[in-house]
Amino acid sequence: MRTAWLMVLLLLPVALLNYLDRQLVATMQKSIMGSVDDLRTQAQWGHLLAWFKWTYALASPFAGYVADRFGRRHVIALSLFVWSADTWATAHATSYDQLLATRAIMGLSEAFYIPAALALIADHHGTATRSRAVGLHQIGIYVGVMLGSLGGYVADDPTLGWRWAFTGLGLLGVVYAFPLWWWLRDTPRARPDEAPRAFAAVGDLLGNRDFRLLLVYFTLPALAGWVVRDWMPSVLQKELGLTQGLAGVSAVVWWQGAAIISALGGGWLADRWMRRSPRGRQQVSALGMSLIVPALLGVGIVIGQGSLPLAIAFLVLFGLGWGLFDSNNMPILAQIARPDQRATGYGLMNLASISCGGLADVGFGWLRDHQVPLNLIFGGFAGVACLSAWLVLRIRATDADRA
Repeated sequence: MRTAWLMVLLLLPVALLNYLDRQLVATMQKSIMGSVDDLRTQAQWGHLLAWFKWTYALASPFAGYVADRFGRRHVIALSLFVWSADTWATAHATSYDQLLATRAIMGLSEAFYIPAALALIADHHGTATRSRAVGLHQIGIYVGVMLGSLGGYVADDPTLGWRWAFTGLGLLGVVYAFPLWWWLRDTPRARPDEAPRAFAAVGDLLGNRDFRLLLVYFTLPALAGWVVRDWMPSVLQKELGLTQGLAGVSAVVWWQGAAIISALGGGWLADRWMRRSPRGRQQVSALGMSLIVPALLGVGIVIGQGSLPLAIAFLVLFGLGWGLFDSNNMPILAQIARPDQRATGYGLMNLASISCGGLADVGFGWLRDHQVPLNLIFGGFAGVACLSAWLVLRIRATDADRA
């Protein structure tokens, strides 16, 4: 168990960098657009955000299969090295096309991390600790997003600037990739000779009715999740007249802080609930979705009324629901997929959810350009989340470890 928890602790800084590097773009929008002459419209910005997601999504199934086939350790360390080098290169981009290229490379390289990392954690942890372990790992993601929310202050500082931030973080990740590769350990269940061929693995997963339900369930809430991450800073800045720095902090820190508490509590609750029922993780995840629905309805209304405190309150509610949802996706997958298919399965889930998240980014930018009210947009997201709560309870999960 010491080794199992050590794997989670080693991956925490990687998860932090994984999301910090991508979140900075959302909170530095004004500064980046001001320094790149041919980047002018919100629609262009939406495409910039979506380009990362589409390359990430398309690479995810292949990335997951590589982790199942050749082991998690090598994939994780190489992914960190490549995306960190690309983060450094982003600091030197001077045109819209160059920014698109760096976002595409970041999407391709970061796609290899999450499926491999969560599969490695699921390999090391059984039913008794799996949700807590995944929840602890997700805290690295939330802290990364929270630190990314400070990007507006860094970008506004004349002695630092947005290029300085990307340069420093890129170098930090490149350096950490080497000791990480040395310390990580695969389990015997992740040996290359145990993994099926790519098309067989994908066919087995897509032929599984419960995996298809999980695939849709994982995808639908991501529409709102990506819009909240990518657009909320600029929405608060424009609608409430905030500075770039204050908008970034208000849009991110509070709900990510709530998600940290929720992920820890949700992991503990799901592991205990599993002692009574193999559907315990689904029920905790559905509970999270029941918090997300009113949060989305509320945030669209109160921002339109110009209330920052109420907007933050509903974002906190969103974070509480998101932590319950986020900490149980891989554990649910581990109940319905074999160990040698977990990374591939999560890669397929990323393909679906992030592709749709990219479409949501582009669509949200288009709707903003056409002055569609925020309460209608977020009301639509709330309806989708309501459907998701029903879907997850339809999954017939079993206790895979005991089986």
